[in-house]
Amino acid sequence: MAAKRVGEEPSFILHRYDWSESSLILEVFTRHRGRVALVAKGAKKHTSNFRPVLLALQPLKVSYTLSGDGNADIHVLKGAEWAGGHIMPMGNNLLTGMYLNELLMRLLARDDPYAYLFDVYGTVVKLLATQPEEVIEPVLRAFELILLRELGLLPTLKQETVTLQGLEPEKAYVLVAETGLRPALEGERAYLSGAQWLSVQHALEQGEGAYPALVRACAAVASSLKSQLRHLLQYHCGSPMLRTRQLMMDLQTL
Repeated sequence: MAAKRVGEEPSFILHRYDWSESSLILEVFTRHRGRVALVAKGAKKHTSNFRPVLLALQPLKVSYTLSGDGNADIHVLKGAEWAGGHIMPMGNNLLTGMYLNELLMRLLARDDPYAYLFDVYGTVVKLLATQPEEVIEPVLRAFELILLRELGLLPTLKQETVTLQGLEPEKAYVLVAETGLRPALEGERAYLSGAQWLSVQHALEQGEGAYPALVRACAAVASSLKSQLRHLLQYHCGSPMLRTRQLMMDLQTL
């Protein structure tokens, strides 16, 4: 029986590691099949056509054959080509891209497709490559919100999670991993008003236009959202701390 082939699948490489002296294992985020593991045989050889193509944060089209009955953990890469569009992000934007990849590696199960999340990720990667660092923060917060929502890890942001009471526009609220959205305690600095949380929730409900609407909603509150979303994401990623997050913290202390 001939092996089933997946052809020209829109993809991004999230991670790669050595499999043998000449081959690589790739963790790949695909649009229609989610996160898949592929073996790139001979990719480390100087003569391999794969060598200049298999880079993270670059839009690719990959072709591969499904191993066995299609349920195996690792499939065989048959072709890969750059889909074009932008250069590699640089500097802190490159670190941000690596952070996104680590989040997806830690949170996405294999073979579970998230086409809309893939499209948003592609948009963010392009912005990382083409926009200055200072405009990226609301872009990143919006991606984190979409990621949490797509995975079913984000509570509704129009009511308190425990009491189910609607938010009061002028009151301060905090999003925490253990109890969801709750009133802010005295002395807590990272919070949003009820009106701001409602604005974020409204953006999330915009269907295919949710991501650009979220970027706009996050623009004025990105710094307050940062620690809340990072805590929530780390909670669901588990231990240890995200390596890219630790690296960013270490660089800030230099």
